[in-house]
Amino acid sequence: MKKKSVDIWHKINPVLGYIAMFFTQDIVLRFFFSKKKIINNGFYIPKNSSIILAPTHRSRWDGLVLTMAMGRRVTRKDCRFMVTKSEMRGLQGWFLKRLGCFSINQLSPSLSTLRYAISLIEKGEQLVVFPEGKINKYGKKIALKEGLYRLARLATKKTKSITIVPIGIAYSKVSPRIRDEFCLSLGKPILMNDYLNLSIKEFNEFLNEKMINAERIALKNVGR
Repeated sequence: MKKKSVDIWHKINPVLGYIAMFFTQDIVLRFFFSKKKIINNGFYIPKNSSIILAPTHRSRWDGLVLTMAMGRRVTRKDCRFMVTKSEMRGLQGWFLKRLGCFSINQLSPSLSTLRYAISLIEKGEQLVVFPEGKINKYGKKIALKEGLYRLARLATKKTKSITIVPIGIAYSKVSPRIRDEFCLSLGKPILMNDYLNLSIKEFNEFLNEKMINAERIALKNVGR
């Protein structure tokens, strides 16, 4: 019964999902930002592969920007965000749950949360994990959290192909203001099976480099 309850709580409400997509993409992002640029660098979704998106995290706008660039309208897949427990509280949490988000304790993730995340990957859902773990407003060099690598490794036991996509997101101002610009740049996909021999530290350093390279391209396109 417990597992069934989790599935109900985190299933995307189709009506709310449509309303949220229309409001955020066709109204909020359209009128708040004067210029929106997506650089895909020849990216394509590998067939029969589960996707984990690994973006830089510079602003609260990142989730909306990412959904516009890689959400249902573009990839025919919803972005299933893994967020912190604090973000799932109150009214915001009520909406996020019904839009497919779920929380994780970064210091001590529960087995039920890990199993749920792995089940999403196994089903071919598009999972979003911010490897930095929190908003890193000024892009300071920090060690990535270990969760993404651990999760991807565990998931390889359930599905044959997992692709991790490093992503850089940049804004024309550090703190985006109305009529500013943003750019999202997709890095070269990482096939998880090719890097299973790396330690967590080695993989995170490799992934961080790919994310930062993608961000440099995005920063250049917004004049920073």
